[in-house]
Amino acid sequence: MDTQQLKKYKILLIGDDCLDIYQYGTVDRISPEAPVPVFVPGDETRCPGMAGNVYRNLEALGCDVNYLHGKTSTKTRLLDSRSKQQLMRIDQDVISTPICFDTEVPRVYDAIVISDYNKGTVDYHLIEELIATGIPVFVDTKKTDLKRFEGAYIKINELEYNKLVSKCSGIIVTMGERGARYNNVTVGAPLVEVSDVCGAGDTFLAALTYQYLDSKDIISAIEFAVTASTITVQHLGCYAPKLEEIK
Repeated sequence: MDTQQLKKYKILLIGDDCLDIYQYGTVDRISPEAPVPVFVPGDETRCPGMAGNVYRNLEALGCDVNYLHGKTSTKTRLLDSRSKQQLMRIDQDVISTPICFDTEVPRVYDAIVISDYNKGTVDYHLIEELIATGIPVFVDTKKTDLKRFEGAYIKINELEYNKLVSKCSGIIVTMGERGARYNNVTVGAPLVEVSDVCGAGDTFLAALTYQYLDSKDIISAIEFAVTASTITVQHLGCYAPKLEEIK
């Protein structure tokens, strides 16, 4: 085994937790009660979502992860068994109390990763406090006042970028099939057949963190993260690519 594959970074991951349920079934008729399809459930799969999926991706890259999260939300996707087409998503969101530390964060971590879906686990103060530790911080957030997060790398998508009320210098904007943008640099993505975009942002965040620790170069990290998320979107459901797949 390559020594690179044996390398482990110690990561503190904090974020909103979710259980993703994929309920497969068939639709063969319309309900007599209303003009809606009748879904007959069949097989079901379950996997971690939100920050839980970031955890899964970091582990797939060989990282040693300490995962702190709040209450667990649930997202249930109804899919047609034959076409794999998603018919509906049922969200059961649970709002958590913000995590806080009674003592200083120990300096044993190589990086801190924050996966903030605005479900209450992470507030502005916590992110500011973690940035102040001096440990490299990587954030995926739906918050809009990003000037407060100066000193961290912030991964957001184009829709989130357009909603910002303030910006910091470390913003990385993901643009789907067009890759990602950091300051005046755009990293393109290879053209692939997309099966499912679910979890691609989580893969990007995990891969970005890993490669930055490995190279200490943010452009190299973005290139690696774009490649990793391109692999993810070719699979149905949340997929965590291993290091050898990305390399």
